[in-house]
Amino acid sequence: IETCWYFGDIFCLFHSNIDLALSAISIFHLIFIAVDRYFAVCDPLLYTAKITMRVAWLFAAISWIAGILYICAIVYFKGNTEGQEGFDPCPGDCIIVFNAEWGTLDTIVTFFLPCSVMLGIYIKIFTVAKRHERVINTIEDQMQPIEGSKVKESRSKEGKATKTLTIVIGVFVVCWLPYFVNSLMDPFINFSTPPVVVDALQWLGYFNSGFNPIIYALFYPWFQKALYVVVTCKIFSPDSSFINLFPESN
Repeated sequence: IETCWYFGDIFCLFHSNIDLALSAISIFHLIFIAVDRYFAVCDPLLYTAKITMRVAWLFAAISWIAGILYICAIVYFKGNTEGQEGFDPCPGDCIIVFNAEWGTLDTIVTFFLPCSVMLGIYIKIFTVAKRHERVINTIEDQMQPIEGSKVKESRSKEGKATKTLTIVIGVFVVCWLPYFVNSLMDPFINFSTPPVVVDALQWLGYFNSGFNPIIYALFYPWFQKALYVVVTCKIFSPDSSFINLFPESN
């Protein structure tokens, strides 16, 4: 609403670091989603044994701990304050800027490195999925019709999940790449990017978190049904816990 920040430098620093931490944690979660897909596609017979509830909690914990430790390192080494004395585009303004060294490190740690890991995992997934498809096509005609339909249904679900997560990664790149490119270049051009542009690029990155539920809703009938239950307030009914979100037809 306001064009300037009126809450002081201390709260600005707190706000900025929480902002960076949650963004990094969100990105780290995408890596573990890719890891989950890897085991589901590449080692399906052992998937339930390897990706247990305990492992899922461990993935989430690692994401949060890594994100918090990374922000603690930025604060300790003054990555978003050192060398920026006098930089104040608006009296009382509060925007996130890095010096040249930390701008480069932040871009590598929270964008290019996660992207490289996720792309490597998905390339491996696609390779294995194609090999599975060739094997299934070879044996499909030898199976009974009902068994063949089950194989096709399983393959369809596997393909849909992989396609959905590929779109999630694509949207992630589109939303965050402009922000990180600017964050990387801005220190070398004396922070000449207008604050309104910085805000716009930052909000584009935030929208990535809002796009993911929409993507899932478009591809998963169970998600659509769950959203309908919530929006129509049926979730408050006593028997809401018995609603079947996974009908066999889906």
